[in-house]
Amino acid sequence: MALTREQMAQRVARELKDGYYVNLGIGIPTLVANYVPEGMQVMLQSENGLLGMGAFPTEDEVDADMINAGKQTVTAVKGASIFSSAESFAMIRGGHVDLTVLGAFEVDVQGNIASWMIPGKLVKGMGGAMDLVAGADNIIVTMTHASKDGESKLLESCSLPLTGAGCIRKVLTDLAYLEIENGAFILRETAPGVSIAEIAEKTAGRLIVPDDVVEMTF
Repeated sequence: MALTREQMAQRVARELKDGYYVNLGIGIPTLVANYVPEGMQVMLQSENGLLGMGAFPTEDEVDADMINAGKQTVTAVKGASIFSSAESFAMIRGGHVDLTVLGAFEVDVQGNIASWMIPGKLVKGMGGAMDLVAGADNIIVTMTHASKDGESKLLESCSLPLTGAGCIRKVLTDLAYLEIENGAFILRETAPGVSIAEIAEKTAGRLIVPDDVVEMTF
């Protein structure tokens, strides 16, 4: 079975480390805020100017003025800071974010990412993605492995306009966790019940399957 959005967020949360400053993109990445391991000190950054995002609010906690970059209401943890968008982007561009989690339309074997525009379709725009992929060394892309039409999103070469070039090394899809090395996707983990054959069939870019591939557990 393919991973749910919540399971994808749980898997990404395992990449967090104590003391990290983390930027979460719109969509699946925002769910990671709900799965920060108990006792771990992580400061989640939103590019609209909040450092120290907490979990999504309950009905009683909703504050319409406290939002993330995707306009969703959020909470703030103890020690949070609120500042201008300009200062937020200075933090991003200055390389002060330890981990960035982004969605994408396409990723290819050279580590290129296309995440902001589909020609002929209305999308929200690039947001801060170009700054994030340029300013961060540690990036995880979360995406579905294939489109609704069954077309692979893990390609030999991106067909859509690039957000960044040669910047992606880790990809978590609803079927697998992969790393990008030497012009290929390296399969590291499979989703529970998902076969290597299915992953290979839905990966258009060069795929390497090591002997030590493991199945994710939750």
